[in-house]
Amino acid sequence: MLRFQMILYVVCLSYVDSANILYVMPFSSISHYIMLKPIGLELARKGHNVTVITPIRDNNPPSNYHQVLVDDKKIWDILGMERPNIFTMVDMSAEEFHDKILWSGGVAFTELALNSTEVRKFLKADNTFDLVLCEQFFQEAMYALAYKYNAPLALVTTFGSCMRHNIATGNPLQIPNILAEFLDIKNPTSFLGRMRNIYFTLYEFIWWRYWYLEKHENLVKKYLPELSGKVPKLYEIQKNVSLMLINSHYSAEIPAAFLPNIVEIGGVHLTRSNTSLPKDLQKILDDSKYGVVYMSLGSNVKSAELPDSKREAFLKVFASLNQTVLWKWEDDNLENKPENLITRQWLPQKEILAHPNVKVFISHGGLIGTQEAIFNGVPLVGVPIYADQYNNLLYAEKAGFGKILQYHEINENHLFQTLSEVLTNDSYMQKAKEVSRRFKDRPMTPLDTAVFWLEYVIRNNGAEFMKNPTRNLNWFSFYMLDVYALFLLIVFLFIMIFYKIVMFIAQMYVDYKVKVTIVKKEQ
Repeated sequence: MLRFQMILYVVCLSYVDSANILYVMPFSSISHYIMLKPIGLELARKGHNVTVITPIRDNNPPSNYHQVLVDDKKIWDILGMERPNIFTMVDMSAEEFHDKILWSGGVAFTELALNSTEVRKFLKADNTFDLVLCEQFFQEAMYALAYKYNAPLALVTTFGSCMRHNIATGNPLQIPNILAEFLDIKNPTSFLGRMRNIYFTLYEFIWWRYWYLEKHENLVKKYLPELSGKVPKLYEIQKNVSLMLINSHYSAEIPAAFLPNIVEIGGVHLTRSNTSLPKDLQKILDDSKYGVVYMSLGSNVKSAELPDSKREAFLKVFASLNQTVLWKWEDDNLENKPENLITRQWLPQKEILAHPNVKVFISHGGLIGTQEAIFNGVPLVGVPIYADQYNNLLYAEKAGFGKILQYHEINENHLFQTLSEVLTNDSYMQKAKEVSRRFKDRPMTPLDTAVFWLEYVIRNNGAEFMKNPTRNLNWFSFYMLDVYALFLLIVFLFIMIFYKIVMFIAQMYVDYKVKVTIVKKEQ
């Protein structure tokens, strides 16, 4: 009876009337879409009426899942440049990556979304929503839609802790161990590492707050003219976000302190999977006597663009292995391919990594693929190229289930040593299985967690009580600088008074000695 009552309580607690939800995820990256899509579909399965602004169409959605399509363009087309060989970005600093890709690409992509034919038609229609859910990825002009529809705003990011959001909402920064999303530091807790982290955090925030957001304010004025002069500043909207869903979990990342309205949902895209391996791949994986090495550098980095010397290093090392190798290779042909190597232009990564015969995953360290490896307990050999990839792999290496192979260090000897170590040292697989167990050990699945908190915000009319009240303080008061200044002033005054007293006593002693000397001379 008690168990039935608990189940009934949970059902009642999670109940919310069918709501109208606007879900804005206009970025065209496949990896972003893989992580974000399940949230919208699950909300629709729960009975909510979900409208999604997206560049990627789902071909079999529920009837209450409505898609407003963003014009299909890639970031390089929008920036007016040819797609570069992504490997050339390996030496790009975090500042340069922001300047050349994120700042300009974010503004251009947001404008593309707002100016897309279906989106403009949608924005002119008479719609009402109970919640606006936006992806946080340099698309802040979209936050104004929450004001347009007089609805609470929730954010979801495909990354982990966001320093910009932390500063805006008053969440602890924890600079000594929590890095900015796109900053790679080999030793984050060292003095130089902490200096680099705080410098970049301030650099990014200042540029975003005082330059980048102004670009998006202009987009709001241009494409949502009915809001001109009415909508709060975008920074104020960011400060007052009702909920932030972040793609991390303390069981498989550095643990951090978060406000109650910042919720970890790492692995949300792994909760449900109704797909299986194609029969030919299933047979390959089943029949591989010594196991399988799987290699993919993600949806943006193409293995086929590797320089000849590095490609040959991989081929020679793969030829020396007993394992079968599956390699996502984007060209039709690959010269000098050994017999144990199977290449495809596309491979079902989630399903491959779920197969128990996979012994190691050679990856670029993207967060989605890293979480898929963690979920399935597969060790990693990582070749970081840009953005957050080094940080993801650094955790895997420190936790003991991965090894970093720097791009410039790829040669036959180094690659063989690194790959052989992970394949032959059982500790990597054991640690991967351990991290996998704790990653899954939660009271609710990540997808159920995401849906619960989104419905919670709807039930509680924006959940104002979860927001940090100190977010409205100025930075001087928030960081207690006025209090510290008073303490310093008191200490300074105390020192000055003490100094004056000592000097006064010293002067009295000197005067006394002088008088004694004079008296003795007169005698």
